[in-house]
Parts: sequence; structure tokens; C-alpha cells
Amino acid sequence: MANDPEYLYNNRMKHKDILVFKNSDQLEEFAIRKWNAVAGDAIEQRGLFTAALSGGSSPVTLYKELSETDLKWDRTHIFIVDERFVPFDHNDSNYRMINETLLSNIHIPQQNIHPVPTQKGSSDEAAVLYERTMSSFFKLSSDGIPVFDLILLGVGDDGHTASLFPGSPALTVKDRLAVSSIPPDESMHDRVSITFPVINNARNIVFLIKGGNKAGVVKDVLENGNSNLPAASVKPSKGKLFFLLDQHAGALLSGR
Repeated sequence: MANDPEYLYNNRMKHKDILVFKNSDQLEEFAIRKWNAVAGDAIEQRGLFTAALSGGSSPVTLYKELSETDLKWDRTHIFIVDERFVPFDHNDSNYRMINETLLSNIHIPQQNIHPVPTQKGSSDEAAVLYERTMSSFFKLSSDGIPVFDLILLGVGDDGHTASLFPGSPALTVKDRLAVSSIPPDESMHDRVSITFPVINNARNIVFLIKGGNKAGVVKDVLENGNSNLPAASVKPSKGKLFFLLDQHAGALLSGR
């Protein structure tokens, strides 16, 4: 384990980095540096940068700070990791949050933004349409899987990530790029989520996790080899996995 004054905990392995930051400012500064590095490499090597973003409260400050960063937004394509089946302007819409904090504040062409189509139909239909969007953009064969440069994830108190909930049939789907996902709480909105085959095929996967209420889940995901929490199924096939934690989310990790 490296000793670095920037971190309270720094465990870097071949394909996984676990970093606990002293405060949220340092966490977000690192996340922006990582975004810049991944985007720069992608644009240099392939001419464009593809990212799939999550909603929730943890990445709000990151998105606001990214909106003030001078990046090649015209070469950037933004997708959504998961979405509630609500209109784009609904308070619970991940797209609405991402648009208000990031997209509407940068010079990115509208055709570079790829939201989940929730305007009509059902969550099942929206999942099929979103699959088509990804297949068309990435020019996939019938059984192809997109390779995102960066996927940004969070984790729920119950260990879910994206909208892949404990016990959901969506957890074992291997032949779809996006699926309809029904939360265990019937009062919650139906969702559309990218699947584990898509997540695990990314070049870089970044978990951004804040808050002491996530400490137990984080410990289970990272230190329990038999964890059945959905977030523990994020295991990139070739890419790199980063856990960026504030000191509260990482408080229970061994070796702290």
C-alpha cells in the first residue's frame, strides 16, 4: 500500500485502485484529472471520447466543476448509465440533473448527447430503443458490446449500482445492452439500465461514493470475496476499476 499524502487510504492493484480522500474537494479534483486523462487519450487514439454518467447526489459537484473545465466537448459523447422512466424535465430524472449541472453549461453538440428515450411508451420499449442507440453509435454487430471509455457509477445503501438491484432478474442478463428494471420498492419509478456486460466492457469504470451511510456497503463490496451485492459484480474484463471514496464512505476499510 503506497503512502501518499493526498489519500487517507491508497490501495492500487493491477486492475483496481481503491482511494480514500481526505475531503470531497480532493476526491473531485482527482476525478477531474482522471476524466481529462482518459478523454485526452481517447481523443488522441480514436478521435472521440465516450462516457456514460450516473445520477444521484454524489456526482453533482463533479458535474458542476467539469462544466467549468476547458475540454474538447465537441469530441465528447455523453450517455446515461440508468434512468427513471419519467419525462426529461421531471424532478427524478437523471438526465435533468446531468443536463442542469453539466450539459447545459458546456459547448457540446446536441447530437453528442444520448439520453434514455423516456418520452413515451414503456420502460421495456425505452430499453430496446436505447440498445439501438448504442448499437448504431458504436457500429456493433448483432452480438456486439459497446466499449465506453469511461463509465461513472455510484452505489446505493442496498448495494445496487446503475439500476441493477439485489434480487433483480436484470443482474443475470447477458444478451442485452439495456434492460427495464423494476425497483424493489413498488412506489419507485420503473427504470432503464445498461447491463453488466456493457459496464464490464468499459476501458475505465469509476465508482464515486460519498457518505458514512455507504461505509458498510463499501466494505462488503471490496473486502467480502463472496459478496452478492450487485456492485460487487462490477469486474471489468480488460479495463481499469477505480473506487473513489470520501473519508466517511471508506471509514470501515481494513488497514485504515
